[in-house]
Amino acid sequence: MTWNHERGIRPLEAASAVFASKHPDVRIEWDARSLSDFEQYPLELLADRYDLIMIDHPHLGAAVRQDLLLPLNSWLSADFLSDQAANSVGQSYASYTWGDCQLALPLDAAAQVGAYRADLLERHGSGIPKTWEEVSSLAKALPNGMSIGLPFVPVHAFASFFTLSSQHAGLQFWSDGTPLELETGEYALETLRELASYMHLMSANEDPIAMLQRMGETDEVAYIPLVYGYSNYAREGFVTNPIKFANIPSVDGESKGSMIGGVGLAVSQRCRNPEIAIQFVIMVANGEFQRTDFVKNGGQPGHRSAWLDEDANRLTNNFFADTLRTLDNGSVRPRFDGYIAFQERAGALIRDFITGAEHDNKALVRRLNDMLWTAMKEEDGI
Repeated sequence: MTWNHERGIRPLEAASAVFASKHPDVRIEWDARSLSDFEQYPLELLADRYDLIMIDHPHLGAAVRQDLLLPLNSWLSADFLSDQAANSVGQSYASYTWGDCQLALPLDAAAQVGAYRADLLERHGSGIPKTWEEVSSLAKALPNGMSIGLPFVPVHAFASFFTLSSQHAGLQFWSDGTPLELETGEYALETLRELASYMHLMSANEDPIAMLQRMGETDEVAYIPLVYGYSNYAREGFVTNPIKFANIPSVDGESKGSMIGGVGLAVSQRCRNPEIAIQFVIMVANGEFQRTDFVKNGGQPGHRSAWLDEDANRLTNNFFADTLRTLDNGSVRPRFDGYIAFQERAGALIRDFITGAEHDNKALVRRLNDMLWTAMKEEDGI
């Protein structure tokens, strides 16, 4: 099971075809679900039906509590895992580590990055913003009918809030149970409110895929400061107007704090042919496959060698090289059992708060901290 986008399914189908050529008695078939379904669907329902599952790392707490996934370190060599860890893009590999267990390998690495239409910025004599002040200046200068974008459906409203808070705090919060400081949360909310005053009117109803599609097929969106990167939209022919990607802005121009995403490949504990599944994992996670077949078939690899590869960058209009610093300086969400429900509720509150008339920033930050504490206590049975 994967998610229904070229980046999500096409490289895996290609990998399955290569695997079948080497193992003619094996057939691996992939199903796909929507991005929103992928972000929220209960993992236990998938583990009952599928052998190989592409997962988002915040699902790990639920996976551990219910013993849903094979510990890959019991099946893979120490040398192979050392290579995977050494070639991690940012914290991608570590995000699938739980205690002594490696429960997935990062086939796909992503984080919130910046996106822009180079032709539109050049037309208006604008450079790529590196600070939030420059983002505001650009937004004010754009002509009627053109604006900045910001995917703001609940999960991605939460992502932008988390990124801005991580960037401001410069240290971990929530993931280790530490509350978010009021000053940091206020800063994130005020920055989002400033962005919202300029963002495209459809932002509140669009996820990254929908917004990048709009950016590539119309001239309505010139720049997006925070969006999960999709290298597909930078490739020639994927959309009418290829999109360029960049590191995210900050107060001081240092691209840090971005909430990492990406996808890991896991094997269900209920898999009846784990030896075969593990052989597939080894093949598709290998650096050589990642920087060649995986990239060539629309994938966004998790192996660092692919992000540094000249051919991979040539194919994607320099997507990997232009955003790597942001991924290396990214932040990791909590992963406790129950976090997914918290993220959805918190994102809805943040979106409604930013797009509504309420302005008590401190009250919302306190409420978010209380919600997180309650969710964590429920996990611990307190």
